Amino acid sequence: MVVVRAVEDGPYERPHRPAGPDKASSGDRRAGIRLAALRLFAEQGYRSTTMTDIGAAVGIRGPSLYKHVASKHELLAEIMIGTMEQLIADNIAAVTGTDEVREQLRRSVEAHIRYHARHRLEAFVGNREIGNLEQPDQGRVLSRRSEYERRYRELIERGAAEGAFDVRSARIASYSILDMGIGVASWFNEGGEFSVDQLAYQYGDIALRIVNARPSA
Repeated sequence: MVVVRAVEDGPYERPHRPAGPDKASSGDRRAGIRLAALRLFAEQGYRSTTMTDIGAAVGIRGPSLYKHVASKHELLAEIMIGTMEQLIADNIAAVTGTDEVREQLRRSVEAHIRYHARHRLEAFVGNREIGNLEQPDQGRVLSRRSEYERRYRELIERGAAEGAFDVRSARIASYSILDMGIGVASWFNEGGEFSVDQLAYQYGDIALRIVNARPSA
């Protein structure tokens, strides 16, 4: 749900550059392990992925992998919690700089679309693997998901109270907007008909129609 400023600069798209143990920093190595795990979780599923698979993907054998990460569950939790924290941060950034509720909703939706178009693996893993997260990490992810949805719902409620939107249920409207954005991750192609920015703007238009936005005075 997908996260959005230049999202491609975020930690989950940073490429891993192989280097010898004396040249690669611990942070770079862990980022490479996380990226390899993300790709494997998306390709073959969390349960079917082993630590041996992850180690092979980054050229680390046996016990050496455990010097950088405790378990594959730790990697899954880090990916999923990080995804939600990025989406929330992107939403906060999107609404900053304007108090006009229509523009805030548009910017929020554009950020949501950009994240899911640019971080398709995170979106896919985040939606498919939530059931494989153990507590308390699952609760942390679900709490952040609720916070993210609440930000949209409260924005829509405010717009309705101000007479800018006309909706029967702010909750249903927020779910609809978020769900259509999440779906982008399943079909968007960077080389397709629309650029990420063109797609984001069109989805912004659709979101304003969902809430029956009235023209600003």
